[in-house]
Amino acid sequence: MHSFDPDFYTSEFAQNNMMGPNSLRIIDELLDNYKFEKGIRILDLGCGRGLTSIFLAQKYNVTVFAVDLWIEATENYERFKSISLEEKIIPIHADAHELPFANEYFDAVVSIDSYHYYGCEPDYLSKHLIPLVKISGKIFIGIPGLQKEFSNGIPEELVPFWENDMNFHSCGWWINLWANESAVKIDECHEMKCMKEAWADWLMCKNEYAERDIEMMKAEGGKYFNLVGIKATKIK
Repeated sequence: MHSFDPDFYTSEFAQNNMMGPNSLRIIDELLDNYKFEKGIRILDLGCGRGLTSIFLAQKYNVTVFAVDLWIEATENYERFKSISLEEKIIPIHADAHELPFANEYFDAVVSIDSYHYYGCEPDYLSKHLIPLVKISGKIFIGIPGLQKEFSNGIPEELVPFWENDMNFHSCGWWINLWANESAVKIDECHEMKCMKEAWADWLMCKNEYAERDIEMMKAEGGKYFNLVGIKATKIK
């Protein structure tokens, strides 16, 4: 398969395997007709149940290394086999701090709905991710974020829902975090347009976490959250 059906965004398969705001909408907008060369190696970091890995393998005919800590490799392998993509996607169970790959192994890294859990650490990018990417390789990050940083703490209406590992931040915060990384150039950091649709798709899922987030998004009311898209290039 060398194309991607947009109807897959909200298919039963997609809804059964979402783990947050619809990663398919996020990756589609983030890559925005970007042309990957056939057969290159892409690291899908924090792939969850593999929806973004499926997207990459189907649309671009690339080899995807689907890495996640929360979902076992065997579970993802069975899912990839069920749609005949087991030869294009390699499932790996690993911590984002202990990635089992050679330096400069990947042509690109994609991370959707997960980078904020670990990438907020000041040295994560330089210590754990940049070494794995080839010179001129691309990094694409799509994550939940904030329209602007909270200057007076978590807003009262969000306190009941806020967890310590959420790590939602603004575009400016991410730009500042990456500012001193001389090996990487940020090509773009922006608020993504698919915010409402991606969250709406997630809230429709029959999932206990999605059901919990319904009340959070009602309380948020469009005042605070966004989706942050980061596109970067390894330059040395």
